[in-house]
Amino acid sequence: MKLIGFAGWSGSGKTTLVEQVIGVLSARGLVVSLVKHAHHSFDIDHAGKDSWRHRQAGCSEVLVSSGQRWSLTRELRGAAEATLDELLAHLGPCDLVLVEGFKRAPIPKIEVHRAVVGEPLLHPDDPHIVAIATDRALPTRLPQLDINDPVQVADFIVAHLHL
Repeated sequence: MKLIGFAGWSGSGKTTLVEQVIGVLSARGLVVSLVKHAHHSFDIDHAGKDSWRHRQAGCSEVLVSSGQRWSLTRELRGAAEATLDELLAHLGPCDLVLVEGFKRAPIPKIEVHRAVVGEPLLHPDDPHIVAIATDRALPTRLPQLDINDPVQVADFIVAHLHL
C-alpha cells in the first residue's frame, strides 16, 4: 500500500486540493483511499437515526450497510486515539492512500502552503515533506507544485511513488 500525506495549516486549502487530486488519480484508473484526521469532535451520524441511537445506547461499534456502501463507526469511549498505522489496517486493497492531516506522521508528505494564511512553512522542521504545493515561489530546494494545478500534483505523486 503506497501512501502520501498532505499537511498544512488550517485554511491552506488541503481539503480542496486533496479532493481535486483524488478526481485526477481516480480518472486515471487508480484505486484511491483516504484517511483524514479531524482535530475536533465530528460525527458522520445524525441525531435520531437508528445507528446514532445504538451508539448513544452504548455500542462500541456500529456498522451500517446498504447495497451502495458500508460504514463502520467506532466509539473510543475514553480509549486512546488510533494511530495512523492502526487506521490504515482497516482499509481495503487500493493503489494509493492519501492522508490528510497527521502532520507529524513519518510518511512522505506534500506541504500545502498559501501565503494569505500567514503561517510559517512546516518543511524546515519536517524531513518527511517531499514537495510543497503553494501559490508563490519559496526559497527551498524542495519541488514546488502549483496549488491550483491538481494534475501537476497528481503527476508528482505518481512519479514520486512509482505508481
